[in-house]
Amino acid sequence: MKFDGVIEAVRYKNGHIVWVRAYERRGATFSDRVLLNRKDLAERLDKGKKFMTGRRREFLASTFELGKAVQTVQHAGQDVIATRADAARDELEGLPVF
Repeated sequence: MKFDGVIEAVRYKNGHIVWVRAYERRGATFSDRVLLNRKDLAERLDKGKKFMTGRRREFLASTFELGKAVQTVQHAGQDVIATRADAARDELEGLPVF
């Protein structure tokens, strides 16, 4: 499965993502950790970038233990960033909060 980024941790405020800590694909490898705010993450998802939840395997560079696909879904007329299609608020399941 080809993906453009892996999100390893998330920060919420009032049911919305504030920041995510992620790795982004840079050609054949991945970046160091980057912080993306909700707006930047939403823009990347809207442009067709594919993000997964997961974590980097220690000492194995661009090798990840993957979780679920991140998607933008509609709920009550608003965009929600989640790993479930029926989410009512921003929710990235299984990720630690930082």
